[in-house]
Amino acid sequence: MKIGNIELGERPVMLAPMEDVTDASFRLICREQGADMVYTEFVSADALIRNIASTTRKLSINDNERPAAIQIYGREVAPMVEAARIAEAAGPDLIDINFGCPVKKVAGKGAGAGMLRDIPRMLEITREVVKAVKLPVTVKTRLGWDHESKIIVELAEQLQDCGIQALTVHGRTRSQMYTGSADWEMIARVKDNPRLTIPLIGNGDITTPQAVVEAFNRYGVDGVMVGRASIGQPWIFNEMKQYMQNGEIVNPLSVAEKFKLLKRQIHESIDRIDEYRGILHIRRHLAASPLFKGIPNFRDTRIAMLQAPTLPELEAILAHIENDILSQ
Repeated sequence: MKIGNIELGERPVMLAPMEDVTDASFRLICREQGADMVYTEFVSADALIRNIASTTRKLSINDNERPAAIQIYGREVAPMVEAARIAEAAGPDLIDINFGCPVKKVAGKGAGAGMLRDIPRMLEITREVVKAVKLPVTVKTRLGWDHESKIIVELAEQLQDCGIQALTVHGRTRSQMYTGSADWEMIARVKDNPRLTIPLIGNGDITTPQAVVEAFNRYGVDGVMVGRASIGQPWIFNEMKQYMQNGEIVNPLSVAEKFKLLKRQIHESIDRIDEYRGILHIRRHLAASPLFKGIPNFRDTRIAMLQAPTLPELEAILAHIENDILSQ
């Protein structure tokens, strides 16, 4: 699969853009674990053109994490065009437009998945961004605004006609948010459209290596994007790639290796920001990690882990947990 001149190999598996998750450290670890491409946290066009420091920091890409995309979102044409140019100057491999974020603070203001209620403006933004930059432009969106407006088959053609070079479809409507099941049959309908010639990337409920194989074999997508299932377990890409190649996970990471990756994330998060905010940022990964599931009588330890205010305290708790798991 290729996006522009970016060669991603056969059946690529990508890390989805996620706010407060896909920072530079996590992206790099996921690449090392087998992700074929990674995306930044989504970047507000309005904040970017106002040069808000917390937003501009999201543009930083390490060469070792490439290929990497910067994803931008907004609801007005001119700010999105200017933001795309600023993002291009930061040196990503492509620019992705977010027309899929369902959260109220984004979609409720007409950006992200909110654009699914204003298709003419969505298409105008897409056309103008494509014209404004030299990098490949891609789009990530959803099936439609709600169950009564699943417009993605027609919309995919329209976006292609605007000049995008790949499309990612999350198999839910905006009204579903992240509830229910992703509709992969609908994603397959997009792929089966003979007018669609750009690569199609499927997203939604890809939580296991088996689900990746099914997405390719049953639904025919060109690529697969993994989102929430990677939080707290970047090694999932390693497992997915092994399963795709061998039909089984031949060489899974040990418990000690998984703890090492989480500890690395903690340290790099603190180095990137500071101790207090770095620990706050990493708690989402710790809370989601399956590494801690099934540990008996874990509730009090879990609370202590997620409330630890300093690095020494957090490391001591993790060392205790690791020793308990390894001694079982």
